[in-house]
Amino acid sequence: MVRIEPVGHIRSQWGEGPVWWRDALYYVDIEGRLVHRYDPADGSEKSWDAGQRVGTVVPRASGGLVIAGDHGFSFLDEASGALTAIADPEANLPDNRFNDGKCSPDGRFFAGTISLAKKTGAARLYRLDPDLSVREAFGPVTNSNGIIWSADGKTCYYIDTPRKEVLAFDYEQGLLRDPRPVIRTGHIEASPDGMTIDADGHLWIAFCHGGCVSCFDPQTGDELHRIALPCLETTACAFGGPDLTDLFVTTGIHKTAVEEHAGRLFVIRGLKIKGLPAHAFAG
Repeated sequence: MVRIEPVGHIRSQWGEGPVWWRDALYYVDIEGRLVHRYDPADGSEKSWDAGQRVGTVVPRASGGLVIAGDHGFSFLDEASGALTAIADPEANLPDNRFNDGKCSPDGRFFAGTISLAKKTGAARLYRLDPDLSVREAFGPVTNSNGIIWSADGKTCYYIDTPRKEVLAFDYEQGLLRDPRPVIRTGHIEASPDGMTIDADGHLWIAFCHGGCVSCFDPQTGDELHRIALPCLETTACAFGGPDLTDLFVTTGIHKTAVEEHAGRLFVIRGLKIKGLPAHAFAG
């Protein structure tokens, strides 16, 4: 039986970017300018003030975290909360900020920007390499969002939200080649947002403004499951828990709708599906 419940006590203005790492879930509150850590073993929570809108957070193999936000890429020290700037490839674009992102199996951090002015093609997907150099990975895009890799690391899946589709790329040594649509989401009246993958190779997509998470087969494009959540602004999802069988979902607060648990972190249990481990930044 599938069970859905809010966990923890944090209510984000706009939760995003969940990633399971070392027995805890890390995620961000973009508008609250915070990075959060939730430990389901004891229910403890910890938060760090990023001092900027922060679109995503990933673990660093050598310790600590890496974020991407208003001011580009930065290291975040978990002990002190100190930020160390790395690079900002769009410092000259005040209407853009970094949005979602994840690390590839080979330790590169891919994160993209969003045009807050909704200017078509004004944003890009970037790659932060272990040597701390930044390169454009794909573009132009408008609202760079969910990104994830297949278990063998040879395929990257990616969402530019206004396209209402998932693109697949051949992936090798940081390069994204042969983009092609594998899933179309136009039948759902909502925006495809954050995304994760399970051990069967199926993609789980949170639909912003749609109050749901849906599972798709990228081989056929078929929608396999749809799970409704009690928040219109479902934003991103990630498998976690000791055996990676719990699906954590971040949410945001709707502009007008009043919802009891809006902005809470949710966990979906009983799916009988296992996720894949997250990857850390190698730099």
